[in-house]
Amino acid sequence: MRILIQRVSQASVHINGKVKSTIKNGLMLLVGIEDSDTSEDIDFLCKKTVNLRIFDDENGVMNKSVLDIDGDILVVSQFTLHASTKKGNRPSYIRAAKPDIAIPLYVEFCERLIYTFGKPIKTGEFGANMQVHLINDGPVTILIDSKQKE
Repeated sequence: MRILIQRVSQASVHINGKVKSTIKNGLMLLVGIEDSDTSEDIDFLCKKTVNLRIFDDENGVMNKSVLDIDGDILVVSQFTLHASTKKGNRPSYIRAAKPDIAIPLYVEFCERLIYTFGKPIKTGEFGANMQVHLINDGPVTILIDSKQKE
């Protein structure tokens, strides 16, 4: 499982011209799921996400987590995070999980994130054509792959 974390001052997801979700100061997560992902990957990423110290403290040092600042989290599914570009110019998505595997894992990720975070999160809609609007604060963007945690 891969997540692309962006520190944002605001973010929103639009579907068919309507706002589905919006947040202010916090984290925008793009989540890519592959067939081999498990609950262990979800646990690791949820704990890492809410405790990641990428918000400035009073001295301007990235020393606070989204928990510390009482921020928000917006989660959007993103199968293209598992794109392979080794051959040719057309990416292959063979490693990305198909919906029958990805949807339950995405739901589990969101539920576990709510539990770990201790408050509701916002989401996009799995499989929908979404327009994501955000203001990346910093910019701060971090990619975490649960298969590379060691």
